[in-house]
Amino acid sequence: MSQDRDGFDAGLDVVLAEVRASLDLGRLNEFIHTWWLIACDSVKDPQGRGDVYERGTRVQELADVGKPIPRGGKTWRELLAERGVER
Repeated sequence: MSQDRDGFDAGLDVVLAEVRASLDLGRLNEFIHTWWLIACDSVKDPQGRGDVYERGTRVQELADVGKPIPRGGKTWRELLAERGVER
């Protein structure tokens, strides 16, 4: 998905700047691990991944105009577990 690619590229730029300043590769390792999970999710359920981006866009539009953001009844852990991601 183009959103994944754009997010990865932007995030990698930030992480590499942090690593250059700190010389700590742990942050890079964490970033790569997180994006590995995202890539696996995109391959496993591309439609679900697209739905995530659509919901995110709607939430951002509400936030931009000062409207309340709808809250779901599940925790992040529950949502991720439904998608087969254990953290």
